[in-house]
Amino acid sequence: MLGFRAWKQNRAAARAAEPGEAPAPSAEPQPGAARAAGGGWTAPRLPGRANRSLLNTEELPATRGAVRVRTLLYLRWIGLCGQLLAVYITEVLLHLDTPLSACLLVIAASAVANLHLLRVRPSASWLGRRMATLHLAFDVTQVSALLYLTGGLHNPFAMIIMVPVTISATILPLRSTMALGAMAIGAVTLLAFFFRPLPWPDAFGLTLPRLYVGGVWVALVTTVLFVGGYAWRVAAEARSMANALTATKMALAREQRLSAVGGVAAAAAHELGSPLSTIAVVTKELLRDVPLDSPLRDDIELLQSEAARCREILAGLTDAPERKSESPLDLTPVSVLLTELAEAAETLATEVEVIVNPDCEGDEPTLPRTPELVHGLTNFIHNATQFAQSRVEVSVFWDADDLAILVEDDGPGFPATVLDRLGEPYISTREGESGHMGLGVFIATTLLSHTGATVEFGNGDKIDPDADGLSGARVLIAWERARLTGDLAWGGKTWGVPIVPVSPRETAAE
Repeated sequence: MLGFRAWKQNRAAARAAEPGEAPAPSAEPQPGAARAAGGGWTAPRLPGRANRSLLNTEELPATRGAVRVRTLLYLRWIGLCGQLLAVYITEVLLHLDTPLSACLLVIAASAVANLHLLRVRPSASWLGRRMATLHLAFDVTQVSALLYLTGGLHNPFAMIIMVPVTISATILPLRSTMALGAMAIGAVTLLAFFFRPLPWPDAFGLTLPRLYVGGVWVALVTTVLFVGGYAWRVAAEARSMANALTATKMALAREQRLSAVGGVAAAAAHELGSPLSTIAVVTKELLRDVPLDSPLRDDIELLQSEAARCREILAGLTDAPERKSESPLDLTPVSVLLTELAEAAETLATEVEVIVNPDCEGDEPTLPRTPELVHGLTNFIHNATQFAQSRVEVSVFWDADDLAILVEDDGPGFPATVLDRLGEPYISTREGESGHMGLGVFIATTLLSHTGATVEFGNGDKIDPDADGLSGARVLIAWERARLTGDLAWGGKTWGVPIVPVSPRETAAE
């Protein structure tokens, strides 16, 4: 029912395939078992459809496209030392007749540029994208001039021209890297035809064929394209992952601050409860003693109503599901927790129903109200309400081995192009919309993984063709009872809260 049958079959098959191996807890999200041929759950890496409104992405550090002046200076000084060493070896040790003055002049130009940069900018400051691109373009020009004086592509050090392009790929946007790459390829092409030949000794009698020079040109162009593209891609993914993890930490910190504020509110409500009760008793006594026609009666009734309103406000603070205590002993039956989160996410246009699967086995598990759990579940439920046409179902199933929560909606479902890339930050079905960066599900999945959960994504028409349920997007969140963070959440305890295996809404209706 509702996709749990096929999921349990996959769980059983996975356990049978690896007998005796108990999975170790991991801080990284572990994808669930993929369905066999015929479709079903797509094993995710992290997120897909995202609720970016839960994250203030403006707080993320904007470090892309900047380079520290000190780093650029160090790289240039190292390059200058290498160039001087090569000229020294050529002139002094190999006794080759090179245009020494011209080579030293080109090397001096780079040194002057370094000294000028050090004079006008503090070494700890940062260069913007445009200035960094211009400085690297100067480096390409300087290296090209030096290669022109020393044999062009006949020089075995011709590959040094790809260094500025590689540096650009790791710190600058793709547009700047492409411009520098095109500049380097153009310089390599010119050096294949225009250069000062190397002064080989007559004893060597060395003349490189044009075919060999053409091969060197092809090798350099290929290297510039491949190494530049590879370095840019790796650096971009590293930056995206770093920003996404930073966003995760920020979201968790906000949840922890909310929990701390909630604890203070609960303490204040407890402390104020006694004086408000005293006020209520006194006003009740005064109303009984004051005549009906007394001018003071209206004031006493106002005082009584305001005291009652204060007690309602304080009760609301202590009852908010996301402001519960973080104590491991503050355990809540899973259906009760889901009902509270569902009611908070329900809108006028979308109904959210919590369903307890009738095939559940054993007593209902209880969960601690940790910020990771509350934020992760809230995110998936809220996302479903945003994409649903009119209905969202949150189903829960448990037995002796597992606990599973299925969030499904009657919306359009996940696009096939997104399903293939679920697990990567910045992947969203709402590209181009303001304020959406595709990090909401990444954050939710990462937070839930800290509790030992696995998250699987799919669509209703692919999970179990014979099952009931909605046809839109489906997200399955599952725990192995032995791995769930917090041993106190298990053992069949309901901590005094009666639970029956039916829908909480049906119970309320009865």
